[in-house]
Amino acid sequence: EVQLVESGGGLVQPGGSLRLSCAAAGFTFSYYGMSWARQAPGKRLEWVSSINIGGGQTNYADSVKGRFTISRDNAKNTLYLDLTYLKPEDTAVYFCGKCPYGGAGCRLTDVGSWGQGTQVTVSS
Repeated sequence: EVQLVESGGGLVQPGGSLRLSCAAAGFTFSYYGMSWARQAPGKRLEWVSSINIGGGQTNYADSVKGRFTISRDNAKNTLYLDLTYLKPEDTAVYFCGKCPYGGAGCRLTDVGSWGQGTQVTVSS
């Protein structure tokens, strides 16, 4: 059974930073690409970023490009998302997802399993 557990969310001021983590279990983490998505209050789920199996290929939504960085540690079965220069519009629940293949082209409709999410609130 695929298990994905996000952590690291919290309340941060505009311009601040956070590191989100996603602990994976129940599958061979190093065999699959991974993704992050987010859902703001009253809005649909939005794809944020994806990474390939080795971590050398990444993709980002235009809204976060240059501010967020996705990475992974296959030895620790953990996916990360570093959030910097945070804006109030980044406020959302952030989810990690397992892609069905190893590349970085994974998007929302590809993801088969999501975690329970971690709340990020950007406010002064």
